[in-house]
Amino acid sequence: MNNRNFIIALLLFVGYWVVYLYKPFLLDIAVASLLSLATYNANRAILNVVNKKGLASFLSSFLLALIFFIPLIYMINSLLLLLTHLDISVIEKTINYLKTFSLPSYFDFLDPYLERFLEGIDVKSITASLIKFATYIGKESAGFVKDMFLITIFYFFIVYYADDLRDFLKSLIPEKNDKELFGEVSNVMSVVFYSILITAIFEGALFAIIANFMGYNGLLLGILYGLSSLIPFIGGAIMWVPLAAFELSKHNVMGAVIIALYSIIVISIIADTFIKPLIIKYINTKLVDRPSNINEILIFFSIIAGLSTFGFWGMIFGPALTTFFISLVRLYKKIRNPRRRY
Repeated sequence: MNNRNFIIALLLFVGYWVVYLYKPFLLDIAVASLLSLATYNANRAILNVVNKKGLASFLSSFLLALIFFIPLIYMINSLLLLLTHLDISVIEKTINYLKTFSLPSYFDFLDPYLERFLEGIDVKSITASLIKFATYIGKESAGFVKDMFLITIFYFFIVYYADDLRDFLKSLIPEKNDKELFGEVSNVMSVVFYSILITAIFEGALFAIIANFMGYNGLLLGILYGLSSLIPFIGGAIMWVPLAAFELSKHNVMGAVIIALYSIIVISIIADTFIKPLIIKYINTKLVDRPSNINEILIFFSIIAGLSTFGFWGMIFGPALTTFFISLVRLYKKIRNPRRRY
């Protein structure tokens, strides 16, 4: 065996045990790496201002925790308190009232569907599900908080050693193709991360206004609405429909109408249909090095696929894996036909 084959064999052997050693942290390291790719331009901007790598890495990590992680921890804690002290009679009262509630005459065609839907609701089943959900949150919250803490720590070191890691990765692939391969992934991750973050904050803040106006915990419901807005098709309806139904059970028809109209017109139509595409377009043209060449619809479905496969962190993994695969295909085609442009 020559030296080259010996080194390759030794590298594979040791690499296997390194992966085995760090297996419990691989997910956290992967998420931190992708987040560092998504926020690369922001990190460079902070570094240019403070001119100290350690301080810039700390500020980037602190901002990530402040914007992304701390609201999630607050939400988990608030939900646990809410579910622990939940009065089941309130749910039962709301459902019983809705079963006797009559829609206006011009909505008569909906009565059979609404009646069938309400008849299928079982309060005992809902109660059992809520208890199970509270148990699940309590069980998983410690692990989730641990993951967020580790992701922040790994994120700090990845950002701190970003230049060294970039130079190492560039040395592994041909110089002419490094920007095409990693630049595309970085740009798409930036578009996905910033658009998700800004949209969730924007729509969550809009819902927090109406929730606070109606006397609810605006901060908690705003965070929940921001997260639910990431769910395709139904999105924020998960939040505003139960809230409107609860107002109906209190005989506050006007309050229910205000919540429904505000959520549909202001958030779903104006914000989601008209303002959200402008935000994504601005991010794609102004906040990244170069506009992404990946179709927006493909990015959208990659987020859906990621959420379905990997859960919460799938909204980061989905677009990253999809983009990386497409970039590799383009690179392969370019190598096979160097004279042809793709």
